[in-house]
Amino acid sequence: MGLIKRFGRRLAAFSAIAATACASPAAEAREASPALWKVADADTTVYLFGTIHLLPKDTSWRSPAFEKAVKSADTLVLETLIDENDPTPVFAALNKLGVSPGLPPLADRVKPEKRAALATVIAKSGAPAEVYDKMETWAAGYLLLLVQLSQIGLDPGVESTIKAEFSAEGKTIGQLETNAEQLGFFDGLPEADQEAFLEGVLEDPAAMKTQLTQMVDAWSRGDVKAIARTFGEEFQDSPELKKALLLKRNANWARWVKGRLDKPGTVLVAVGAGHLAGDGSVVSLLEKQGLKVTRVQ
Repeated sequence: MGLIKRFGRRLAAFSAIAATACASPAAEAREASPALWKVADADTTVYLFGTIHLLPKDTSWRSPAFEKAVKSADTLVLETLIDENDPTPVFAALNKLGVSPGLPPLADRVKPEKRAALATVIAKSGAPAEVYDKMETWAAGYLLLLVQLSQIGLDPGVESTIKAEFSAEGKTIGQLETNAEQLGFFDGLPEADQEAFLEGVLEDPAAMKTQLTQMVDAWSRGDVKAIARTFGEEFQDSPELKKALLLKRNANWARWVKGRLDKPGTVLVAVGAGHLAGDGSVVSLLEKQGLKVTRVQ
């Protein structure tokens, strides 16, 4: 199972650092119509927009329905807020959670047949192997994933664009999770899942790009069933990952949306498309709580 299909979308979602590191050559423009929902009562509207976090250059993803949502919203809420110009808080959280004494060498935490690939990716990073040996497995995998993503050749996704627009207009921008909270989901994973993640990071970047392109195609079509199927495949052999990275967070976010209806205003919530697709998604959970969720695109 490939890294981008299993883990990369989640980490690309977290890291604007990774996104801004990925510059792509000119490509054919692509029209897109990603899924958009709304939940509303008498004085509150919450739009739910499924995002993708790394895109082929010149992807056209805005539509009249999306523009209406942006124009009417007084608040933008993202998964987490990252300052692309100052990633210090992200790496401070990573250092606090992800560095531990007495760990075995990182090479000993992957299968023997993966060690050559690990050495190659570490060499690409420019840091000595000893730096990674001090890191917990998930943290080393996270940093090495940034190295791999920088090789793919994609542009930042939609969040940075939307955030800049709301900021320029002086609108409120919030987050569902802090940087430390997002990293904490990885920090709490069993070691076996952390090692599976690290081994996935070692996949060839060209294969990662192919897999991510397939995900972008489903997102562009607004094909919620295809997105849900992809996420189901990602987690079918790792229930702990599914619980930590998807189900628990979806439940938290659904509670947030329901609670937000108690306060007047219009909010655009932009989170990874996989969190809004299929059973156990934010959309599904809201419907199960008796709320009407209307798809507007």
